Amino acid sequence: MTKHNPNEKFKAKTGGQALIEGVMMRGVSKEAMACRLPSGEIDLEVWDLKYPAGKAPWYRKVPFLRGIFNFADSLIDGYRCLSRSADKQLTDDDEEELSKFEQWLDDKLGDKLMPVVSGISMVIGIGLALVLFMLLPAFISKLIDKYIISLSPFAKNCVEGVLKISIFLAYTKITSLMSDIATTYRYHGAEHKTIACYESGEELKVENVRKQTRFHPRCGTSFIFLVLFISIFVFTVVGVPWNNIFVRMGFKLLLLPVIVGIAYELIRLAGRYDNIATRIISAPGLWVQRITTSEPDDKQIECAIAALEAVLPENSEEDRW
Repeated sequence: MTKHNPNEKFKAKTGGQALIEGVMMRGVSKEAMACRLPSGEIDLEVWDLKYPAGKAPWYRKVPFLRGIFNFADSLIDGYRCLSRSADKQLTDDDEEELSKFEQWLDDKLGDKLMPVVSGISMVIGIGLALVLFMLLPAFISKLIDKYIISLSPFAKNCVEGVLKISIFLAYTKITSLMSDIATTYRYHGAEHKTIACYESGEELKVENVRKQTRFHPRCGTSFIFLVLFISIFVFTVVGVPWNNIFVRMGFKLLLLPVIVGIAYELIRLAGRYDNIATRIISAPGLWVQRITTSEPDDKQIECAIAALEAVLPENSEEDRW
């Protein structure tokens, strides 16, 4: 059994995600989502994890390799919860007469309709991400290639990296101006503040959560920023070709699991330790969280508390990094 310094700050494995009018929390053995319904009630769902802590297959424990599987799981699971939370906001007043095409889909697919629609939406979302963060930067880099042709491969990748990061920042800022996304960013802040309260050892009460920081080093925003940053070095080391945009994109897709694996290990270190190295790793992501998180109201905090309390183990040491 690993012994811990009693003076060491508690760092939890538990993490979460903002949803539509709610929060999802993932603990060491359970997962839960708490959503504020149009009626004002909090709807809570709790389920067991497929792979509880300590019981995952060997390939989910190997450094770098585990990050690839955990990222894929988080992507699929997060989108499923996001879609489910959106469904909870529908009321009887929202139901309209189906068009002929909608009726045909309903007749053909029945209960499978929503999973199919959600799957198609996820594919479209991934496609949009590839266009924004791979194809568009590569296309712009190709347009200005004659101006940067004298630069080294590393410098060229830095230029493309700056373009990716600029597009990412612009995208997050623009979406934050949309009312629904702005609300989701407040739930994101509630998720972070609630976990911070839990890690501080204080009772999970609204007044205790309210005073916590809304910035957390293990945030998905920080992870995405790390992926964009690490790609600059990986693409330089491998020597990804510049001649053809689509060949370049193919190389990038092949290298994406490598980049994700490295970023995952770095985000784990940033969440587990507090030193000069991890602060440098965390700094850019924490800065971007000023856009992707906002101060929540008490009702949003209540949702985050409900989701977190549902997944906490009886012994908090099981949840320690």
